[in-house]
Amino acid sequence: MNLRSAPRRALAVGCAAGLTLLGACSSEDEPERPPAVGEGPNIVVVMTDDQDVASVRAMPRTRALLADRGTTFRNAVASLPLCCPSRATFLTGQYAHNHRVFSNKPPDGGYQAFDGRRRTLGVWLEAAGYRTGWIGKYLNGYGLNGVATVPPGWGRWFSPLGFDSLRMYDYTVSADGEIEEFGDAPADYQTDVFAREALRFLRDGEEEQPFFLMLAPLAPHDEDDTVDTGARDPRPAPRHRGALQATGPPRPASFNETDVSDKPRKLREPALTATDLRDLRRLDRSRRESLLAVDEAVSRIVGALRRQGRLAETLIVFTSDNGYLLGEHRLVGGKSLPYRGIAGVPLFIRGPGFDRGATVPTAVSNVDLAATLVDVAGLDPDRELDGASLREVGARGADDGRAVLLESSAYAGIRTRRFLYVEHSGGEVELYDLRRDPFELENLAGDAGSRARAKRLSETLSRLRDCVGDECRSGASMG
Repeated sequence: MNLRSAPRRALAVGCAAGLTLLGACSSEDEPERPPAVGEGPNIVVVMTDDQDVASVRAMPRTRALLADRGTTFRNAVASLPLCCPSRATFLTGQYAHNHRVFSNKPPDGGYQAFDGRRRTLGVWLEAAGYRTGWIGKYLNGYGLNGVATVPPGWGRWFSPLGFDSLRMYDYTVSADGEIEEFGDAPADYQTDVFAREALRFLRDGEEEQPFFLMLAPLAPHDEDDTVDTGARDPRPAPRHRGALQATGPPRPASFNETDVSDKPRKLREPALTATDLRDLRRLDRSRRESLLAVDEAVSRIVGALRRQGRLAETLIVFTSDNGYLLGEHRLVGGKSLPYRGIAGVPLFIRGPGFDRGATVPTAVSNVDLAATLVDVAGLDPDRELDGASLREVGARGADDGRAVLLESSAYAGIRTRRFLYVEHSGGEVELYDLRRDPFELENLAGDAGSRARAKRLSETLSRLRDCVGDECRSGASMG
């Protein structure tokens, strides 16, 4: 059956259109209350692609509805900041050295390398009675052979095939295993199609059954390099093109860093030129404008939950699979690096167990997300999870000592609230005191006064490099 051709009722919008939507959605919430004893909450996860933390400033609805009414984790990172490994970590609750997806392509990465598909969040929640739905980009390489197979655990499945996941228009999806094609009409804009499918999922379920909805849009990732995007890459929705002034990317102290001589040799790039800066301004504007449709989707989902009377019993998570460098340390893009610009991700959680308007400075990771969802749903998964529930982490408050692992084929490191420590495969070491140097400008690894601290951080890193399950949580304390 071609689901796109099936009759569909009109999708209601959560609040009034335009800027008035922000105020309307942020002022009429149901009072927050936990679900009844013995019932797991509904769960909605929105995961963008390659979103830097600073770009959330272009999403006023998301900030008002999720950050202001939930908990912000301002020191959140992706343990291996690259699309496919990060998504595999979300699905399994494990570091890459345990789920064994290290890159976006075979043989050591991509959908083809992910052999744990029968032991993931979707499978666990579906077995526990949740209605599950995945809408959007899955793992890189899914459907490259044209096979639209639905992975285990997903009652509703709507995901682009192959490199079509990197197209805002003219793409093919697997809709519950049936191939469905979309063209270049404004209504086919990928983010809007995914938003409609998410609202349909919310509308069509049984009121008594809890649900788990995953929405994974492409924005603000750039598009497939074979696509003519008309000099706007990524492309905003037509209604948002030109909506934001070309103010350029954020310019923290690390932007076009003056002195990179203390960085690893392979990362010492020349200073950005005037041409580079012009291109960056255009890139940043395109990225932020592409997020406006995601911002609207978040608002529409919250509005739909409110109208159904289910908002207070729904946990909503907003995050990204990894960040993106926009000139920090003279770098643009730069996947799989340990710096905050690329490893850091936005993370807001609203719902039962998370305080309204709270900010948690403790270091947390995407490895903690599965543990959190398993915790709130009261599940016992058939896989050892490496992360900790963010309900517990947030309850502990400021914790300078918690360390989370950063890993790739080129380095291993840890991030705490105060320090970033990295050991590169070539023997180079980096150490930054984030309290005094939040922009990672001064590498202290060679300073005599930092030797004791570096040794202690190295010992913590050695405990986490190959940890499994409880070892990851117990080894993550600096003592």
